[in-house]
Amino acid sequence: MVDLFSQYQRIKPEVDAAIQQVIDRSAFIKGDEVLRLEAQLSSYCKCRQVISCANGTDALQIALMALELNPEDEIIIPAFTYVATAEVIALLGLTPVMVDVDPFTFNCSVSELEKAITPKTKAIIPVHLFGQAAPMEAIMQLANKYNLWVIEDNAQALGAEVIFQDGIIHKAGTIGHLGCTSFFPTKNLGCFGDGGAIQTNDEALAGKIRMIANHGQKIKYQHSLIGCNSRLDTIQAAILEVKLKQLDQYIQARQKAAGFYTLRLQNCNSIQLPAQSTNTPHTFNQYTLQVNDGKRDELKKYLTEKGIPSIIYYPTPLYRQEAFSKYAPKGFSLKHTEQLCQSVLSIPMHTELTEEIQEYIVEAIIQFDNRVTK
Repeated sequence: MVDLFSQYQRIKPEVDAAIQQVIDRSAFIKGDEVLRLEAQLSSYCKCRQVISCANGTDALQIALMALELNPEDEIIIPAFTYVATAEVIALLGLTPVMVDVDPFTFNCSVSELEKAITPKTKAIIPVHLFGQAAPMEAIMQLANKYNLWVIEDNAQALGAEVIFQDGIIHKAGTIGHLGCTSFFPTKNLGCFGDGGAIQTNDEALAGKIRMIANHGQKIKYQHSLIGCNSRLDTIQAAILEVKLKQLDQYIQARQKAAGFYTLRLQNCNSIQLPAQSTNTPHTFNQYTLQVNDGKRDELKKYLTEKGIPSIIYYPTPLYRQEAFSKYAPKGFSLKHTEQLCQSVLSIPMHTELTEEIQEYIVEAIIQFDNRVTK
């Protein structure tokens, strides 16, 4: 599904030198590289503050902690997403309210968001799923109308752009009150382990977030808030500094690979190709098909026999997970989420894909399509 080794080989001298510099100085925690990376990300994303942390899940949790919400306050999220989005809400004693998604973009449906708002609703967490940014202009209009916080789950779409109706271009993760991203190795900008960051243009929130991520302290041994211990290691920051310079090229490589898939697979009747919004260019952290007529598992098996990996993101709606059963009434079901969980299949997508590899993949899918549609 990914080729991290080949990606590393392209930048090996720079990465190795950056790691060695950290080792030579032995400043493994809060080294200069961490502060530099935060400043560079702030400049890249055009937002005032970036606060790094240990991983993307921590980023979401810390962002919610900074809002000082009350127990059982409701946070609206898409039901079709990774567990971390809901997990941190429940962990903090808040209530995740799961809504259906657009069946083509896989992202939040604004109409479904509005229908879910109650007097207990305090925030929305739109997820920029698979690298496609959610409709943030409409979501912010909704949030302003109902006085809600917006935390963008930007784990899969760092570098994505959102073009507003006035023509102004915003980076995903900088439009809401807070944006959270992950540096997990397979992300658009991935390190060599775990890592994450929070973005914001609110200086007061940024100050609070820095304290929360550092045991609630601004001055050592003076703890003003209940916090946690969530830091980005200096070595990971050094690696990310090198890779951040390549991020736009990485995204372009993904978009080129996606264009190849789309061109070659457009006539297959057994699948639906991922939709692309005209005002939110897709960064393709994943290239996710929908397989028609209940044949998803059959296609997955066929690809496996051909030596081609594929992954189902995500096989079960959040509200059907045992851990979240108390947040959904018995028999609760969302049409598009159910459909997607039964039909989606992601095929290899990364920065090192060659046309030769892609040709082998698409030929296998075309052969399957011919077999099941004739």
